[in-house]
Parts: sequence; structure tokens; C-alpha cells
Amino acid sequence: MATLLDKKESNIDIGITDKQREEIARALGVLLADSYMLYLKTHNYHWNVTGMNFQPLHEMFEEQYTELAEAIDTIAEQIRSLGHFAPGSFKEFSKMTTITEEEGLPDDRTMIKRLQEANEAVIRTARKALPACEEAGDEASLDLVTERIRTHSKVAWMLRSHLE
Repeated sequence: MATLLDKKESNIDIGITDKQREEIARALGVLLADSYMLYLKTHNYHWNVTGMNFQPLHEMFEEQYTELAEAIDTIAEQIRSLGHFAPGSFKEFSKMTTITEEEGLPDDRTMIKRLQEANEAVIRTARKALPACEEAGDEASLDLVTERIRTHSKVAWMLRSHLE
């Protein structure tokens, strides 16, 4: 069954082969799916966190999902700039993501741990996209992926710090 990533525009001459653009777009598609699933998980926790740490966690989760919303748009637009259509449905994201969908409502400490693990999953996904970007000399995609690694590394560190 064809996905949106299988659909592409023609006549793009940006110094990257069709095959390279497709490989990068697919890797970015997984990064997009993981980022979207992390966004949903973070937003869910923002809405539903309770306990003594409600206020600081509520605010931290809001900061994180707000940053993710912007990143999701940037990743999708980069896929489009490569001449491919970005996946955009929950069904597609669910098939592509490496992040487990949330069930139930954990306590605040478990929320922090799950967000740490999900941010680390996004880092692993982003790292898998690096070779295709480097091989193609696609500095724009490489820069985007590197920034996602940097951002999620910082967030994972901050979350781990809450658990110590």
C-alpha cells in the first residue's frame, strides 16, 4: 500500500539524486512520526499531571510540546523541500513511529521517565537519518537532524535530572 512518502514531485534539480532525496525523506518521515507521537504524549501529560509537582511539570511539559509543534512543522516542510509528501495522519504516524502510544495515566514520576525514554528514542531515530544526509551532502537536512539531536539530548538530560 502506498504512503504519502511514496508520492513525489518531479523535475527537482537540487544536486541530490532522486534516490538520495527519497532515502532522506523516508528517514525524516520516521523522525516526523516519532516527534508527533512525543508531542501527543507530552501534551497528554501537560493536561493530566497531578500532585505536588503539578505547576512546574505542567509548565515544563507545555514548553516541551510547544517546541515540538514547531519542530514537527519544520521536519514536514523539509520533507516537502525534498520533493516528497509528508505523512500527516495518525494512522501513518502509528505505523512509522518507534514510540509506544500512551495508555492509562501514570503518576508524575513515571510521566517524567516515559518522556525521558521517548526523547531518547527520538535521538536514536534522528541518528539513523544522519548517514543519508551526509552521503548526499544535504546540509539542510543534516542541520535539521543535528538540531533535533541537540534539542532532545538537552530535554532528556533535564528530565533525568528530575528523577535523581
